[in-house]
This record gives sequence, C-alpha cells and structure tokens, in this order.
Amino acid sequence: MTRMSDSSGPTYIYKLVPSSAPDPPFDELPERLPVSDLDKNSGFIHLSTARQVPGTLKFFFADDPKVYVLRLRYDAMISQIRWEDPKAEVCGPRGDEGMFPHLYNGLNLGRDEIEGVYIIEKTSCEGDSGGNWDEALKKADSWLVY
Repeated sequence: MTRMSDSSGPTYIYKLVPSSAPDPPFDELPERLPVSDLDKNSGFIHLSTARQVPGTLKFFFADDPKVYVLRLRYDAMISQIRWEDPKAEVCGPRGDEGMFPHLYNGLNLGRDEIEGVYIIEKTSCEGDSGGNWDEALKKADSWLVY
C-alpha cells in the first residue's frame, strides 16, 4: 500500500460495503447510505486504513465476490474519528493491525463524505474454489492510499 510521508495520520480512510447491500453505491451516491447492522449496533461507522483493508476483507467479506471500497478524506473527518481497538469477540484477534478509525457522526455516510468508490472483485486461483482477495488487492494498490 502507498504510504504518505507525514506521520500525523492517513490521507484516506475506507468503508467496505458488500455488493449485496441494499442500493449499492456504484452509480450516483445518495445523500445517505443505508447503515449496516454492525454499524447500527455499534453506534458508529467502522472504517479501515489502507493497511487494514486486507484484514477487513478476510474477516468480514470472505464470502462476498465483490466489495465496494468507499474512500473518505481523513482530514475532512478528523474531528469525528476515534481510533479504537477492534473487539476480538467480533472477528477474533486482528494481529498487529493496530487501532481502527471509527466515525462518530450520527451514522451519516453519503455523497458529502465519500470522495470515491472502487469496486474490488475477488479472483479465483487454481485449487481455490471460493477465490481470494490477493490479486484484487494488487490491482487496487494505487487506489488504496495511506
């Protein structure tokens, strides 16, 4: 993943949305996207940095063939972001992925917050009937900017 030189924080943070979500955000972004059950139950929007996206795909989107990756400018949301440890009971230990950005803004995520959308599709490899995210992540490397 591309890394910025300033250590004050990431340039972008990302929200991953399954292609099975109601009204997937592929054409015109609505003012407000539907909220996932996980986000609704948590009371905030779960986000990832570019370095955390691969783990998020593995733990939460293993069965999805395609995911929408929504890119948000971190500096535009910095006052509403809290960096928090992931709860191990949700997906198990997340290794050395560090603290995750969580957006506390009344569960509002739409065209005003989202800078761009990238569609990442799982690729199948020989002997891997379900496919994996590895090749897709290589293709998305220039878009997933820290």
